[in-house]
Amino acid sequence: MEKNKYYINIGTREISVNHDANNDDFIVEATEDEILALREVFDEIEIADNRSFYRAHIPAKPYHQDEDNDDYDNGMRIAFRKIYDLGDEMTKKHITEMGILED
Repeated sequence: MEKNKYYINIGTREISVNHDANNDDFIVEATEDEILALREVFDEIEIADNRSFYRAHIPAKPYHQDEDNDDYDNGMRIAFRKIYDLGDEMTKKHITEMGILED
């Protein structure tokens, strides 16, 4: 399958073939299937984010003991791993410097 260039903004979970002013946090070369897999991860992060928003209104439950927050954090690690694997050299360097993939 043919790979195309995509621009990723992980904060907004945007994936675009068009370069706009603020959507190029990361640049990847990916097939359509690979981008669909990344989109699925972003969708799972969105679901976990929404669940944790509602849970945040229960002050007795700390962040570090919350499954929804764990799901969000795990989803972000998966997304960063996929972006790293598909990324150009600048993307790989940026993610490496962030230290997000280190265990």
